[in-house]
Amino acid sequence: MGCRRRAPAHELLRIVAVSDGAGYSLRPDPARRLSGRGAHLHPEPACLALAQRRRAFGRALRITGVPDMGELTRHIDALATTPDHPTGRGSHSKQGRTTDMSTR
Repeated sequence: MGCRRRAPAHELLRIVAVSDGAGYSLRPDPARRLSGRGAHLHPEPACLALAQRRRAFGRALRITGVPDMGELTRHIDALATTPDHPTGRGSHSKQGRTTDMSTR
């Protein structure tokens, strides 16, 4: 939703809008068990920020109004600070394929 990059479903975080009477709150659904319409997002703060800026949650989840994003933001921030998570601070940077010029 945020960056619009394609990825396998197991790499994305499912998000569900839950009605709380006054509006909606966005809940992370890592186990993919919550009922209702879901949307998928890379579990990265940058992708979440892009989705917020584009107002993509309302369209993807078919809800009106501004949803409460507190729980979702806390979940993604917690993942980003986990050392063994791919987007965490302790992760290794992505490196492309190296090219050995001596074999050409």
